[in-house]
Amino acid sequence: MHLTFLIFFMFVTGCSAADKSSDQSTDNPAIDNAYHIEEAFPELEFTRPVDLQDPGDGSNRLFVVEQRGIISVFPNDPQVQEVTTFLDIEERVDDRSNEEGLLGLAFHPDYQQNGYFYVNYTTPDSKTHISRFQVAPDDPDKAVASSEQVLLSYEQPYGNHNGGGVAFGPDGYFYIAVGDGGSGGDPHGHGQNRKTLLSNILRIDVDNPDDGKKYGIPSDNPFVNNDQGYREEIYAYGLRNVWRFSFDPENGRLWAGDVGQNRFEEIDIVKKGGNYGWNTMEAKHCFSPKENCNQSGLEPPVWEYDRSQGDVSVTGGFVYRGPSHAELQGLYIYADYVSGRIWALDYSDMDNPVNTEIVDANVAISSFGVDADNELYLCAFDGNIYKLSSE
Repeated sequence: MHLTFLIFFMFVTGCSAADKSSDQSTDNPAIDNAYHIEEAFPELEFTRPVDLQDPGDGSNRLFVVEQRGIISVFPNDPQVQEVTTFLDIEERVDDRSNEEGLLGLAFHPDYQQNGYFYVNYTTPDSKTHISRFQVAPDDPDKAVASSEQVLLSYEQPYGNHNGGGVAFGPDGYFYIAVGDGGSGGDPHGHGQNRKTLLSNILRIDVDNPDDGKKYGIPSDNPFVNNDQGYREEIYAYGLRNVWRFSFDPENGRLWAGDVGQNRFEEIDIVKKGGNYGWNTMEAKHCFSPKENCNQSGLEPPVWEYDRSQGDVSVTGGFVYRGPSHAELQGLYIYADYVSGRIWALDYSDMDNPVNTEIVDANVAISSFGVDADNELYLCAFDGNIYKLSSE
């Protein structure tokens, strides 16, 4: 367990072990196996890995992002002995605060043809950069560090709540998770302010830039051509700090884990134009004011958990679509960073979701990733990449 993070997190959020409310995990009788995690690549070790991605080019390689500003590449082979540094932008990245650094990686859907990939990182001048890079034309294991094109940049008022996730959706557009800017309790009111990029999930078109910009605004974004000064990049808002989100490849649903403030962590299915309530709500509960808050027009989470058992920072995961664990098919697999517990959420009955703990991993799980076969991996701050096992 990463003690520095735990102390920092409790200071920022006001977390208290006395918070005891809401329902915790239930049991899914369809899950019969006893699961554990095992090292997927026993010979490899990383420094604070925060993302794992498959490039989608049929090469059977994996790319691991280290928070300090390094992306490594290696064959997807459990016997692999070493990695190659794909990109090193450590000098451009500020990772002094626990939640800053190189935070996300996404490959263009046509990466095999155009060689474009995109990153999300924080800079020494307190900004987030959303940047595009290109692979070297003569070496698929090397990126051209000088090819950076900053598509979007925005100020970060504090060193925490930077979001970090980036991904291309099934619609081909580029999605970006942006936190509320930090501190605690959203002191600047970003959550319900659609005139800022903070506290949102953004959606942009990286292939068809508008005049004067390096990206375009999809024509069906919810606030296109508004006359109220709302940012047209916004896809959904009222999110405190979505660190990780993912799309279900079978139905396109956008799943997100949103980190709570004092008492509750939440899982959301994010819809276009949805308002997820922060800082009026914390999960399904009033935050400000603490009682009788106006919940009209707000999207509740599909699941929440409280902090009474030491779970205080959700790590969003993936709907499992891999070949190895048939009984987990279609279930949303996610974790808590601080406790290391891993759950499988069955949302097939929307009115009665079932959440089952499948592993108590006792490691700080920073992120999940999937390979070309949609097999699931876990990044942990002990430096290892893990996978689920029922053997």
